Amino acid sequence: MALAMPAGAWLAHYRALAAPMAGKVKITEIKAMQIRNIAGNCLIRIDTDAGLSGFGEAGASGPMARARIQAMRGLLIGKDPLAIEVHFHNMITLMHPYMAHIPTVSGIDIALWDLAGKILNRPVCELLGGPFRDSIPMYSHGLGVNMLDPGACREWAARVREQPEGFTAFKFGIDQVAGVPVARYAETLDSSQLRRIAQAYRNVREAAGDDLDIAVHCHNEFDLPSAIAVAKAVEPINPLFLEDPLPVPFSEAWLALRRATRIPILTGEKLELAAGFRPFLDHAAVDIIHPDLAFAGGITGTRKIADYAALSRTPVALHNVGSLVLCYANAHFGASIHNFYRSESALGRPNRYVESMARSNPPLIRKGRLQVPGGPGLGLDLDMDFLRKNLMPGEEFWG
Repeated sequence: MALAMPAGAWLAHYRALAAPMAGKVKITEIKAMQIRNIAGNCLIRIDTDAGLSGFGEAGASGPMARARIQAMRGLLIGKDPLAIEVHFHNMITLMHPYMAHIPTVSGIDIALWDLAGKILNRPVCELLGGPFRDSIPMYSHGLGVNMLDPGACREWAARVREQPEGFTAFKFGIDQVAGVPVARYAETLDSSQLRRIAQAYRNVREAAGDDLDIAVHCHNEFDLPSAIAVAKAVEPINPLFLEDPLPVPFSEAWLALRRATRIPILTGEKLELAAGFRPFLDHAAVDIIHPDLAFAGGITGTRKIADYAALSRTPVALHNVGSLVLCYANAHFGASIHNFYRSESALGRPNRYVESMARSNPPLIRKGRLQVPGGPGLGLDLDMDFLRKNLMPGEEFWG
């Protein structure tokens, strides 16, 4: 009941807007294509007999998504794309011959919302009942900085202050400083590792001053004693948050960590659906949840997560290191919920790779806030030539 009650209003709003066009458009094809440098994700395209296409992003490789799409074609081909709630239910409840693959479902769901906006000539955030805001706050990354070198930290701080995007929040990865493998379980940290961690983040704080927020970025690699020790080591710099210090699934260790530190704890980029987040929220085990639209269930699934989080006044951040599709989906989603915190951003990188995906209507970000794109659907106008030039090896263009 808790999950259903808050969702009723926005779904009823969407159904009312969609009613005049119900049954007038049919899905004809679903395709997946992987390009470089979007964190292993792939793009999804849903075509219709009205000549309109919707775009999404799945947290899966091209071959993986295409295999799972093949298993779901019977649920979608020839169906009304506006019946998003029905499609979402049918896709996530698959059990045979394989359990539902939520990352692929996520990409399809995002594409359906983009398509719905184009059919109804409305932006996705309006279909979701919003917007609460016309731009969303974002945070960026301290990439390639030798955190143990105070001079390198000062050079980084001077550089980011000159960038036109105006980011004021950055997260810095802990793995290299700690000397542990990225995204694999590490052995219990020793005193020398903890001293390096403390010094590295102290260097960044001294370079950043008080006007730039610094977050500590882990990859679910530590055991509980190490996670508590990391929190103690970095607490003097007053981090914005401590991300993913413990293994992904819920355990009582998350509760012990939260009790042991004053730093806000954030997690969720690899959790799926409301069921994955429920124990964290029910036990108040984290301060901020951090779903990824391409993994957690797309726009529909993540909206259900956000509605459940709203019952305990828990803020919702969004993980986002994918393409322009995921970035724009984050903008519309973040505008449509009241308990939005901020979105991760791959914008503003030196090569402006994500920005280059836009043929027109490029992303506009100033003072660390991304303007919600205008136009129907997600507001995307993708540069197909750019996508074609950046296909992953072995991928066919919309194969």
